Amino acid sequence: MDQQLSQQSDGGTAHGVGKGAIEELVWGELRKCFDPEIPLNIVDLGLVYGVAVRGGQANIKMTLTSPGCHLGGQIAGSVQDRVLSLDAIEEANVELVWDPPWHQSMISADGRKTLGLDTA
Repeated sequence: MDQQLSQQSDGGTAHGVGKGAIEELVWGELRKCFDPEIPLNIVDLGLVYGVAVRGGQANIKMTLTSPGCHLGGQIAGSVQDRVLSLDAIEEANVELVWDPPWHQSMISADGRKTLGLDTA
């Protein structure tokens, strides 16, 4: 799903850096964001559904482990702060979505190993 939203981006650049490079920087910042209750970054946890960069604007579509997660605002705020720390990004929008609902199967292979869920 990571590429789904990325493919919707236009070909613009910001601050002389190509769109693809900026998207990679955004993904890098997202890997620094953690669910406070789970020792895994939100990308490997499977919470980020997509990133779109248009000029200096980044739009992030993500979910939480459950709709009732009381830390949703904190996680979304951390995502926005991290992405706004990039020089090429002037605006960061975080959209929380519930479809598809998150499930443990969305955790990356590396994340499963980190959490001890890998049965191999």
